[in-house]
Amino acid sequence: MDARPVVTVQHGESVPAQLESISADAELRMVPSSRLAEAIAGTDVLFVYDFSSSALESVWSAADALRWVQVAAIGVDAVLFDELIDSDVVVTNSRGIFEAPIAEYVLGQILAFAKDFQRSADAQRAQRWHHFDTEPIAGASVTIVGPGPVGRAIARLLRAVGMTVRGVGRSPREDPDFGAITTDVRAAVTDADYVVLAAPLTPRTRGMIDAGVLEAMRPTARLINVGRGELVDTDALVAALHAGAIAGAALDVVDPEPLPANHPLWSAPGVRLTPHNSGDITGWRIALQQQFIANFRRFVSGRPLHNVVDKHRGYAPSTTKPGGTG
Repeated sequence: MDARPVVTVQHGESVPAQLESISADAELRMVPSSRLAEAIAGTDVLFVYDFSSSALESVWSAADALRWVQVAAIGVDAVLFDELIDSDVVVTNSRGIFEAPIAEYVLGQILAFAKDFQRSADAQRAQRWHHFDTEPIAGASVTIVGPGPVGRAIARLLRAVGMTVRGVGRSPREDPDFGAITTDVRAAVTDADYVVLAAPLTPRTRGMIDAGVLEAMRPTARLINVGRGELVDTDALVAALHAGAIAGAALDVVDPEPLPANHPLWSAPGVRLTPHNSGDITGWRIALQQQFIANFRRFVSGRPLHNVVDKHRGYAPSTTKPGGTG
């Protein structure tokens, strides 16, 4: 009788080939999200490589042996649902892979706004030599909503280039990377030059950047979202951009996503859109697979898993306790 755990890998268009290295220690099932129902029965471990898929909820009643779910992303909102949250199944995420690249993306967007590279590119295409002044970033103020691992990486990088940083989180406190962390997002954006969203999507954070928060921002301020599109009231953002209530927005995530053709965000003034790739540097897919393999080795040897998610909070706390609680 085969005593190896059954590991089902739920993938999208990209198939993770590196995982064959665990086939000696596991019964490996590779299935696209659309066929998860065919493989979930008897599955001990589910690797949600197709991180934006919510297929697990639809097949939950057949998940009769599931003990652990690893999600190939930092955010686990697409996977969490009430039955999973209330179960004994451990959920882990992919903290440790995307933080530095996302911080680099945020700095890049800030520089693009401050130095107005688009204006120079437009002039070059027109073969027009056009001088203009640009904005400094040293001394500019940044409010980072979400002081978790991604927010912390952003804070450290922005402070290194001379920007001043504050955080918005669940509880007020002093922090070595953020200085002050407050709970009042509206108050924290009033004097910010840049507002960066790096919070997980939870019932508490959904729609937190609403018309009131956008109205509280300076008309010269820019919004940068590397968290989830649903953190922002999209209609209110479009209205704020057209009204000149804020100067621009760099959005790596949007609601809805992917953005459909003719959506008003495509042409809203001051918007820079990227296709949810702020953390996707060369080699990221291999890194995700290697991280899962390392965690799987911990699983089969009975050691505590890395990056255990507090399912009720919706994210992996900075420290986790053995046994899967955070």
